[in-house]
Amino acid sequence: MELKRVVVTGLGALTPIGNTVEEYWEGLKNGVSGAAPITRFDASKFKTRFACEVKNFDVQEFIDRREARKMDLFTQYAIVASDEALRNAQLIGEGAHAVNPDRVGVIWGSGIGGFQTFMNEARDFYAGDGTPRFSPFFIPMMISDIAAGQISMRHGYRGPNFCTVSACASGTNAMIDAFNYLRLGKADVIVTGGSEAAVVEGGIGGFNALKALSTRNDDPASASRPFDATRDGFVLGEGAGAIVLETYDHAIARGATIYAEMVGGGMSADAHHLTAPHPEGLGARNVMKAALDDAGMAPDELDYVNVHGTSTPLGDVAETLAIKEVFGDHAYNLSISSTKSMTGHLLGAAGAIEGIASILAVRHGIVPPTINFEHPDEQIDQRLDLTLNQAKVRPVRAALSNTFGFGGHNASVVFKALS
Repeated sequence: MELKRVVVTGLGALTPIGNTVEEYWEGLKNGVSGAAPITRFDASKFKTRFACEVKNFDVQEFIDRREARKMDLFTQYAIVASDEALRNAQLIGEGAHAVNPDRVGVIWGSGIGGFQTFMNEARDFYAGDGTPRFSPFFIPMMISDIAAGQISMRHGYRGPNFCTVSACASGTNAMIDAFNYLRLGKADVIVTGGSEAAVVEGGIGGFNALKALSTRNDDPASASRPFDATRDGFVLGEGAGAIVLETYDHAIARGATIYAEMVGGGMSADAHHLTAPHPEGLGARNVMKAALDDAGMAPDELDYVNVHGTSTPLGDVAETLAIKEVFGDHAYNLSISSTKSMTGHLLGAAGAIEGIASILAVRHGIVPPTINFEHPDEQIDQRLDLTLNQAKVRPVRAALSNTFGFGGHNASVVFKALS
């Protein structure tokens, strides 16, 4: 069976550094930090009192108030980002192209789902007299798959529809599944990506208990500092990224704008530890090799790696070791950067917004920077081009985006310029 080519025809983003793709890309190019003191709740008693929150978001600008009340914030974010991507692809809005709704799917990722909804309902129950009074929308607001369901219902899309849950690899796994369904001919168009809204008491408190978060409360903007010797953990982020993937033939037939071609996806497991990466980057090495093999590309055909790069002491070292093993001498010709230095870690949505960053790097020939770097780490090879503190203009023929999740879940995707 001949596999179909798959291309990117629409992008949508709602992030801590911009509420549209255009704003997000400007923030990335200019090295803007999205970290600031938490406004969502009183964090004064927490070890970490800052996060990368979405800013100036009013759901009523996008969704009817009565409908929005039936959605957790992670679903609201999913709706807003996917609407932008679909408008961008000219599939909704003025001048929209007609498509067969039976051939349009939604495959979405979220690591946690309706965290705020769960906390609100539990808090109300335990504050009461023990009488079970739960919202009839509690379960459909909380479950992770509901974002995919809501997007499909909003637009009447009746193709493949489900959610991937693989911790911080969820958004990337969603893209890989969408890619595979499309190249197998199971759909013409799939809306994919991920969303997360875990900046809640349980999110900050839980990650604090794991000692996973930075506690640089005196200077939040510089707290996410991948590769820096003084890094002390990641910064929790929130938001959504949406990508419209489409078969090449379908996109050409309707005259769609094509941003890049998706050419490969890889998956692996560390099989090592509940939360820590394999110290030698074994899973990371395997997943990058798998993605390149799937794309039919040699390592020297790649120009940019958007790393998982969470700013944790163990993770950044393991990932750079894996890159050197996979790419050999070409590792020193690559541009490497962690956009989490600006956005924080969006958990299940990380792969989606970082996939968008990789696509735009290919399209515009600009590699976003790794900001907040001050102190070299002797465990990280300083000969690598980590794109420190300033964006770099260079041709990007192809880009690889890595995401690794708790439980040892690894996923990588490859995008290249259309040829």
